[in-house]
Amino acid sequence: MKPSLFRYAKPASLDETFDLLAHHGRGATVLAGGQSLLAGLGMRLASPDVLVDINGLKALGGISLQGEEVVIGALTRHAEVLASPIVARHLPLVAEAITHVGHIGIRNRGTFGGSLAYADPAAELPACAVAQGATLVLGGRAGRRRVAAEAFFTGMMETALQTGELILEIRLPVQRPTQKHVFAELSRRHGDFALAGVAGLVSLEGHRIAEARLVYFGCVTHAEIARGMSAALVGQALPLPSADALVEVLRRDLSPGDVPGMRAETKLQLAAVITRRKLNSLQETATP
Repeated sequence: MKPSLFRYAKPASLDETFDLLAHHGRGATVLAGGQSLLAGLGMRLASPDVLVDINGLKALGGISLQGEEVVIGALTRHAEVLASPIVARHLPLVAEAITHVGHIGIRNRGTFGGSLAYADPAAELPACAVAQGATLVLGGRAGRRRVAAEAFFTGMMETALQTGELILEIRLPVQRPTQKHVFAELSRRHGDFALAGVAGLVSLEGHRIAEARLVYFGCVTHAEIARGMSAALVGQALPLPSADALVEVLRRDLSPGDVPGMRAETKLQLAAVITRRKLNSLQETATP
């Protein structure tokens, strides 16, 4: 299919961008990396009145360390995140997850903020942002505001972005020395949409889990902390003996649906297996 007709605008500044978004309201759609949007346009899942191309806004790019936070501009490409020594050192969860985002062409064009704004439940970065306890800085004609990542994702491909707002930057707390990260996903091929995935931060006391913050993707409607699983793991000794008990806990946290070729129950089993596998791998780095 071909996209429906739309106008195209490429603002030269944030102020001009906010003016365009305020003027066109819900008829405006923002183009950042476009790796998800362009496919949606082609299938007419998106039919904007005007496409606002923000790729010229250099102020929305870049990665920096500011105190105990890593600040990533919304227009920062996935490839830049992958190559960043700041991310590698202070956000190892994100550094590992970014290698699973699509393929090299997608990583060269796709943006960090665009992935969060699109809020695909199978995407890696929304889960990482929630697990990391990130804060999103949003902006529009009315000013700026901060929203915790956990409150930003509100439903299936739905977010707290209001009409006329953009994600400007993402502020992620650095991983503490006492924390270990866990990341795993299962997909039919590397770079395909995840069937089941987990991203999280875990603290250990010896071989026991003292704190856990796990977020699932690919088997959920949106990124949120799996509170039941995170709480159930506290006090558990590694290695975890079986994934069967984890399935019952996950059943209260997750509600995947059946899809062609895979039942919801299978997704729960996969999520439990990768959770146990990744947590048990942490015992290799645990202190006695």
